[in-house]
Amino acid sequence: MKTLTKTIFILLLGVISTQAQNKISGKITENNLPLEYANVILYNQSTKEVVTGTISDKQGVYAFNSIKNGTYYIEVSMLGFKTKTSKEFQLSTDKELNFTLNEEAESLNEVVVKSKRPVIRQTAEKLIVDLENSEMINSNLKDVMKRVPGVIVTNNGISYAGQNNIRILINGKTTDYMDMSTLLRDMPADNIARVEMVEQPGAEFDAAGSGPVINIILKKNVRLGTNGTVVGWVGEDEGVEYGTSASIGSYKNKLNWQASAGYSSPTWREDLFIKRTVDGATYDQATIEPYNPKTARVSGSVDYYITEEHTIGVGVRNINTNSDRNSKSSNIITSNNGTDYLLSQNSFNRDQVVFNVNPYYEYKTDKQKLAVDFNFVDYTNDNLNTISSLDGSTVPYTNQRYLQDGEYQIKTYKIDYSKQFTENFKLSFGSKYADVDTDSDLMSFSEDTNGEFVFNEDASNRFLVEENIFALYSKLNITSGEWSFSGGLRFEDSNTKGTSNSTNETRERKISKLFPSASVSKKLGESLSANVAYSYRISRPSYSTLNSFVTYYDPLSSDVGNENLKPAFTNNYQFNLTFDGQPFFTIGYSETKDAMFQYVSQNTETAEISRTTINLTDSENWNFRLFGPLSFIKGVDGYTGFIVNYNKLESVPDNLNLDKWSLIWFTQASYELPWEINAEISGNYGTGALDGGLDVDWFAGIDFSLGKTFLDDRLKVNLGLSKILNRGYVGKINYNNLNADIESNESRRNVQLRVSYSFGSRYGKQKNRENSSKEEQNRIEDNN
Repeated sequence: MKTLTKTIFILLLGVISTQAQNKISGKITENNLPLEYANVILYNQSTKEVVTGTISDKQGVYAFNSIKNGTYYIEVSMLGFKTKTSKEFQLSTDKELNFTLNEEAESLNEVVVKSKRPVIRQTAEKLIVDLENSEMINSNLKDVMKRVPGVIVTNNGISYAGQNNIRILINGKTTDYMDMSTLLRDMPADNIARVEMVEQPGAEFDAAGSGPVINIILKKNVRLGTNGTVVGWVGEDEGVEYGTSASIGSYKNKLNWQASAGYSSPTWREDLFIKRTVDGATYDQATIEPYNPKTARVSGSVDYYITEEHTIGVGVRNINTNSDRNSKSSNIITSNNGTDYLLSQNSFNRDQVVFNVNPYYEYKTDKQKLAVDFNFVDYTNDNLNTISSLDGSTVPYTNQRYLQDGEYQIKTYKIDYSKQFTENFKLSFGSKYADVDTDSDLMSFSEDTNGEFVFNEDASNRFLVEENIFALYSKLNITSGEWSFSGGLRFEDSNTKGTSNSTNETRERKISKLFPSASVSKKLGESLSANVAYSYRISRPSYSTLNSFVTYYDPLSSDVGNENLKPAFTNNYQFNLTFDGQPFFTIGYSETKDAMFQYVSQNTETAEISRTTINLTDSENWNFRLFGPLSFIKGVDGYTGFIVNYNKLESVPDNLNLDKWSLIWFTQASYELPWEINAEISGNYGTGALDGGLDVDWFAGIDFSLGKTFLDDRLKVNLGLSKILNRGYVGKINYNNLNADIESNESRRNVQLRVSYSFGSRYGKQKNRENSSKEEQNRIEDNN
């Protein structure tokens, strides 16, 4: 009996030994710095199937416990870095495997500034701000823009280093919203992963725009298995505001799918004060405009990996925004004859629906990449606004009503190919065709003595635009010793035809032109590197500015289209110095021929002021930048910097000659408080600015947020205090016959509480496809 028991015991030990449980661990680094949130996947060598996965912690450490004996290999991936795969190994005891990841960038000589919240990375062509780990609460895209170093956000839009002509892309594509202010206000921020600011776009980008390109990268499922996130928030600004969103995705074997939905109802207020003199009389205007847009969005995508090299997929998005609001305007008119009051209300009802479908095919190996992409956007914009006189007004006014409906369809086709011939030589080329059709209809009505609104044919117009753009480009990247070069050439041929139904006139414009771009870098020593970059760009007039509509905002102010606008062409030059692998000093210069400028004029007979877009005779911008991390302060992560810029704007026929020097300071810093509470602050201060024709006095802004995680980092709670200090643009317009004091400001002190919960798988495999860039949609502006 003892012998039998001993035999069974020995056999059990043998079975247990064949199923021995081992530990695999190691550290993920880049430039000797730990990488948090790297995806680490363990594969079975014989079956090629996933055994398990994890993510690296704050120290870059990963670990697999209780792994059976066998033959395995490990794959490590992270967005923005090249995927690394280990050699196969036999596992019979505990094993340690460390990995060093390298940046994956289109341009050469990328430098990195490390920060946990957020991560800042900069290349010769773009600055990347990673928002996924930031504690700052971002309700909409306007909040997100405040996180980009040096970007100034005001009621008038956004600017960077004195440049206002900034294009915004979503996943490399044109934005679904047709107007910059609408895009900033209404696009929810809860599915934005990072922001890329491209100051010197290469040939692969459209040649559109004179300022930087800002590319918004949306979150994409890169985790194996099924996972998702649920978010809810509530706050107070100009009333209670709230929102919620949910996303779910799955990556299993060859199929990757994801779906998301969200609803947001924020509130805020914008104030505009104008004081001016007209023929001896003083006009003191105050316009108070509350906002409470309601946005619902749904989206979904499917990617199917035919083989390891071939992928097909399709993405669909639908966004519906409704904005009902009442803007109230008062004009106190003081003259030698006494005081009069012109009091009015502008009632808005605006509905926007955007539908977007984007199928694609991709072929990718270690040396080659081919992407074929089609993008279709259908956008409808139904607007009704009524300007009416209010009780107490002593100046007679005939109530007006405007129906402004727009429909836009954009179809774009793009193909890109790149090949890495050697480690030091890469060639890229591609083509794009865009077809745009717009239909803008303005119907104007005036109220008669019976209280009925009567159609005013003379003030109405239907404007149709047909445009197609064909482009070809090529680009090469070369490295030789301490030198590196990136250069490209883009050809664009565009045809635009605009037709006005009211005048029965058709205007056509054809542009065929080459657009070069180049970047040269050199190491000047062990710590110092230098880069010089150049690009030639075009700014085409937006579709709405070509339309000769007159759009009234109140009885005395309006926008007027200009069908005679010419496109603008810009030469951009930039010099960068980096020290110890970090951005240090930059000089930028740009000169634009026929730059487009929003010109405000005053009619001394009617006292009306109108804004129209004109071409300038001369436009120049100089900017000098210092940029650096805050890691020299113990326990602090983040960055700070200064921008000194000079703007010159001149239009001889319009008696316009403006120039100004200004300084802007910006910072964003995070610090871990007791009880593992993360605090983050963002701020800026400017001595002044030249924002279009507005000569601005000093401005400043401060936002603050706290964040803490629970339940093994699955539950995250944030409390945000934004607009703690929010001094907007206060300044003057003084040119031609207009001399006005202007203040443009927002509501102050927003409080918001946000809770998010992540569920499902916590490890992943990088599979990220960045869509092609397009620019036509940015030029459809409906002033929503």
